[in-house]
Amino acid sequence: MAALRSATGGGNWFSALALGVTLLKCLLIPTYSHSTDFEVHRNWLAITHSLPISQWYYEATSEWTLDYPPFFAWFEFALSHVAKYFDQEMLNVRNLNYSSSRTVLFQRFSVIFTDVLFVYAVHECCKCIDGKKAGKELTEKPKFILSVLLLWNFGLLIVDHIHFQYNGFLFGLMLLSIARLFQKRHMEGAFLFAVLLHFKHIYLYVAPAYGIYLLRSYCFTANKPDGSIRWNSFSFVRLISLGLIVFLVSALSLGPFLALNQLPQVFSRLFPFKRGLCHAYWAPNFWALYNALDKVLSVIGLALKLLDPSKIPKASMTSGLVQQFQHTVLPSVTPLATLICTLIAILPSIFCLWFKPQGPRAFLRCLILCALSSFMFGWHVHEKAILLAVLPMSLLSVGKAGDASIFLILTTAGHYSLFPLLFTAPELPIKILLMLLFTIYSISSLKTLFRKEKPLFNWMETFYLLGLGPLEVFCEFLFPFTSWKLKFPFIPLLLTSVYCAVGIIYAWFKLYISVLTDPPVSKTKKQ
Repeated sequence: MAALRSATGGGNWFSALALGVTLLKCLLIPTYSHSTDFEVHRNWLAITHSLPISQWYYEATSEWTLDYPPFFAWFEFALSHVAKYFDQEMLNVRNLNYSSSRTVLFQRFSVIFTDVLFVYAVHECCKCIDGKKAGKELTEKPKFILSVLLLWNFGLLIVDHIHFQYNGFLFGLMLLSIARLFQKRHMEGAFLFAVLLHFKHIYLYVAPAYGIYLLRSYCFTANKPDGSIRWNSFSFVRLISLGLIVFLVSALSLGPFLALNQLPQVFSRLFPFKRGLCHAYWAPNFWALYNALDKVLSVIGLALKLLDPSKIPKASMTSGLVQQFQHTVLPSVTPLATLICTLIAILPSIFCLWFKPQGPRAFLRCLILCALSSFMFGWHVHEKAILLAVLPMSLLSVGKAGDASIFLILTTAGHYSLFPLLFTAPELPIKILLMLLFTIYSISSLKTLFRKEKPLFNWMETFYLLGLGPLEVFCEFLFPFTSWKLKFPFIPLLLTSVYCAVGIIYAWFKLYISVLTDPPVSKTKKQ
């Protein structure tokens, strides 16, 4: 705190926060636990460095084939030309599971270095925050609180800097595009998001929010006094300019593969529908509850002799949480069914964004609902995708008490759902301590910010959040000593997934109610 106050005196508190989290990331380097994603990205370095572009999306020596869009492939290509000065052997395609100390250092530091974009994006987002609620103390100011919530986000820290991924700079692109839309720099925001989509296609989840908002607030240049559209204010020039941005970025990304007649192969890698409904660990969403209900019904059916044991799919009753999950009692779910459910879940938020204009804030709410709806009902969703809603929700949390409450429930449940990513003993105290520190700070800072308003949690929400403690004690400290460990090894993952799914669905529902019931803001000028 003394260092922070010293930095505050010079007006450099943001730099102090950024430097502090960077040092923490460096301290986390020894926590490397040989995650799957570490080998995934090492393999992609090797593929892009040692093979011609025509083979990038065909190479299959490793099971971890290249399945990100071309911009990310070029990103790995660029990194590989630095990596060769650390350890040339990491760039050999046939060196599977290669993890020398120099390889670990290079990959860890490459994530830390590229996080510079995330830090800049957070700084830009802070400029968009209303400072009306600013207290006398620096630590009570919304911009300070937001900076901590983003820069020191627990989920991002463990996913990128212990487990291993490059989410930081990708979320940096997204947050920067959001900041540009808040600053009414629509073309820059559209360009950044188009680039982001060609780095990682998971951001398609939030594309509807961008498309509708840019059409409604940029292509239509004026509203009527009641907030409805002035149809004669439509600008074809602006629509064409947006389309040109999307076209040029897409051409730059996909053009080489179109010339090689490889687009079908690229898309087959990007959208592998042959994978199951759920990932190996069920993401805490609607399908986790659906799967759990199917498992409970099948157990009851067996006990009552209503089901034939020989006809029950083996995977659904033995190993528990697997990729290819066949339902026993409930109807099995197809990719088309998940798409329809996702679209139905997204539509109300899109409707509100179009007919209840509230400027960039409404766009941000719609973006979060699109991310959550896709997380809730999408096909083969990864648990890490919850960060796509958690990080943007941070921006809303410092604006209204209701949003702060939703943020805290969503973040706490979502962050705890990431615990199974770090499953080895050395990481156990680290993940518990880091989450406790982040959660305690989040709750205390937002309670202080909104201390003049009603409490952030009701008794039911408080009970739910406190329930995470006993759940962790059971899963980590009690279950390993029970007889169930050998017969039902998947129970801790199932309980974690189901319990967190309840909290995340509740936060999603609560945010939706808020969006649907908020009155529109009447504006006659361009938003």
